Amino acid sequence: MEPPLNPQDRLGTITSGLRSGGSAPVVTVRSFLQWFGAQRRGYYIVKGIRIALAEAGLRTRPDFEPAYIDSEISFVLDQPSEISTTQPQEITVDLSETVTVTDNVESVVVGATFADPTYRMSKLAAANRTPVSVSPNATLSEAVTVMMANEFSQLPVAPNERDVKGVLSWRSIGRRLALGQEPATANDAMEPHAEIGSDANLFAAIRLIVEHGYVLVRGPDHRIVGIVTTSDLSQQFQQLAEPFLLSGEIENHIRRIIGSHFGSTELQSALDPADDGRDVRTVADLTFGEYGRLLEEPSRWARLDLQVDRVVFIKLLDRVREIRNDVMHFDPDGIPSEDLEALRDFVKFLRTLQTIGAT
Repeated sequence: MEPPLNPQDRLGTITSGLRSGGSAPVVTVRSFLQWFGAQRRGYYIVKGIRIALAEAGLRTRPDFEPAYIDSEISFVLDQPSEISTTQPQEITVDLSETVTVTDNVESVVVGATFADPTYRMSKLAAANRTPVSVSPNATLSEAVTVMMANEFSQLPVAPNERDVKGVLSWRSIGRRLALGQEPATANDAMEPHAEIGSDANLFAAIRLIVEHGYVLVRGPDHRIVGIVTTSDLSQQFQQLAEPFLLSGEIENHIRRIIGSHFGSTELQSALDPADDGRDVRTVADLTFGEYGRLLEEPSRWARLDLQVDRVVFIKLLDRVREIRNDVMHFDPDGIPSEDLEALRDFVKFLRTLQTIGAT
């Protein structure tokens, strides 16, 4: 049995096939990451993959970084164009994999690929799950049963994946019953639906989602590819915001613990040797890694009068530093659950120390 191809060999085979007129394989983003032994798109993973693609003369279509992790991508030969940096010009772009000029955002150019920095609807899992729907002629009893069985608050009324007639909701049903009407079919109780394109900016869609409680997502092939509700939105923002907030709270706890015990001279001595020219006046001028460097010295640790083990504490602090680096580089797939739990646990630990008066 032959050993599996390494990622460079896989990409080289794809390049050779394309140059000889063959077709490229279609894989999911998740499978593509597994070629590189990765499960998520952290900063350094993406950087390494982009280098490998550039060396093979390839790029993915659509770009693998902003795409939903279980969506499909293929490969095309990378043919960078000569774009002058001194003369303004009009640029034509493919909306499926680049940022339009009218987005007014800066793009990172890697070879000929524009890495889209915008957080689009297509990145949400809910925007990539085809919603259950009923036909306009379905009985109201059938539609209500589907909603109750699946705990849906909204149910698209559509004869096919492209032609949406409206949306049925508990509100739309309740309004009609309250006015003495007796709707018999889904068509009788539905209301006009709200929809948005899968390439729309997520933050631009928030108002629409909040106003209607949901939004249907229409893909580039004009099919309805998902439905995003306020519940989905809440979960997404928790995923995005919680690691940042926890990291910030941890840093504030550490600054409070260190702050009153060391003068500027000692704080200056904790600087990274590669950055020793930076002026440090307060603990807020130190980086997260420099907190650990400051406390590694036993005599300094003793001055905190903190009755916990120094080695264990610094080890935990260093783990948080590594997770924080991933958080600050922003991973579209979110941080691993074990890293999030590590942040939560360390915050609880620091809160406990503060509560019992140990710090």
